[in-house]
Amino acid sequence: MSTPDSPSCPCGMPAAYHACCGRWHHGPLHLQAPDAQALMRSRYSAYVLDEIDYLLQTWHPSTRPAALAPNEPGTKWLGLEVRHHDRQDADHETVEFVARVRVNGRASRLHEISRFVRENGRWLYVDAAVAPL
Repeated sequence: MSTPDSPSCPCGMPAAYHACCGRWHHGPLHLQAPDAQALMRSRYSAYVLDEIDYLLQTWHPSTRPAALAPNEPGTKWLGLEVRHHDRQDADHETVEFVARVRVNGRASRLHEISRFVRENGRWLYVDAAVAPL
């Protein structure tokens, strides 16, 4: 599993974690991703690193679960591919992505089109539709 000290960010960008998703997870830019794609990448990294508080804080209150469980033992996140990022207007965007994960040796893919909204200057994850494979 990737760690905050890894040379590259779990989201797949070539930057180090602290200069990529880590800046949204912690520090002076906490919760300030500049667009939906950056937020989606940071949320993927948060899943990889079990940053549960960050996931909940970046989830829209109307759809946010009461709690999230950490990764099951034996979970290995294998990668993220962002397929499309679309802006509907200044405060609404969608991101299509495929995330690959293996749990206890069994690999799977999550292919989604996620909806995001900007409220009070912050991007929030709203919900997603499972995209056809």
